[in-house]
Amino acid sequence: SKLTAVNEISFRVEEGEICVLIGPSGCGKTTIIKMINRMLEPTSGEIYIQGKNIEESKPEILRRNIGYVIQNIGLFPHMTVAENIGVVPRLLGWSKNSITARTEELLDLLGLDPDEYSDKYPGKLSGGEAQRIGVARALAADPPLLLMDEPFGAVDPLNRERLQIEFLKIQRKLKKTVIFVTHDLDEAIRLADTIVLLKEGSIIQKDTPENMLAHPKNRFVKNFVGTDRALKRLARFTVADYLSKAEGLCIEKNISQCIKNKRDKLQNRFLWITDRQGRLMGWLDIEAFLAQDDIEEALTRVNPAEIALGADFTLKEALARMLSQGVSAIPVIDNADRLIGEINLSTIEKITQEGYPK
Repeated sequence: SKLTAVNEISFRVEEGEICVLIGPSGCGKTTIIKMINRMLEPTSGEIYIQGKNIEESKPEILRRNIGYVIQNIGLFPHMTVAENIGVVPRLLGWSKNSITARTEELLDLLGLDPDEYSDKYPGKLSGGEAQRIGVARALAADPPLLLMDEPFGAVDPLNRERLQIEFLKIQRKLKKTVIFVTHDLDEAIRLADTIVLLKEGSIIQKDTPENMLAHPKNRFVKNFVGTDRALKRLARFTVADYLSKAEGLCIEKNISQCIKNKRDKLQNRFLWITDRQGRLMGWLDIEAFLAQDDIEEALTRVNPAEIALGADFTLKEALARMLSQGVSAIPVIDNADRLIGEINLSTIEKITQEGYPK
């Protein structure tokens, strides 16, 4: 074809970073990563991985040292989960014990019980589980480079967010060099250390997510990132980054006396109430309690999973929860539902205003 799919593309990806390629359909995102693993050969130019020209390696040898995850996953349906994960290590001549140990390590890392999942076949997996196995297979041989082509694009929105959070946790541990293709700007902002925005086969802007949102290079970039740039920026931060101390009391204490002792210091009208183990039970309307001295009348009991957030949620998710519940503060809990702090609307408002022209 005479069509130029990518035109004089030149960029560097630093070791250990996530570089996200994004742009309109047909801009060359997938073409670029297919050239990196030599599924497509460039017409001109050179590609280097760890200082070595990829043309110096046979394509099949090169690909065994590059992890590759795609939207449709591509698990072999006739192989078990363990056999799928062990494909590349087997090709590289790993011992059976080493492959088993690596498989169990990766399943644990991805939150899947090896005893439960190793012998399952892909047809018995949910979409989210299958995608996790796809990531595990790409990481199996511990490759220096991971290529991901819209890996979470076929998963429902809720599972997609969970997979993104899990992927970032894994990346913090493994520090892989990742080139990630997506059409989802929110996903790019959340995951990327660097974003490469493409149009018609050319790079329009290569920048950090923060700089691209705050300082779009031209009208195309400005239109692409949208008018809600300040809100999109909230996806870059987690609740843990801006956690505030929560004003809370154990329900077994003398609440009346505690409130009277703290009354001058209390900044809110409400207090979070916990049980003896520190697990969130609900919130107490201080004024109503002082007027009636009846904790059951003033206490609103809650299901922590419905009202509280985990520390790994983004500030964008926190804001959405606040708006849906009509509150200005949300409790933050750990995996055991123990209260560890709160996130406030005033904090989020301040962040949306930082670095943006009025």
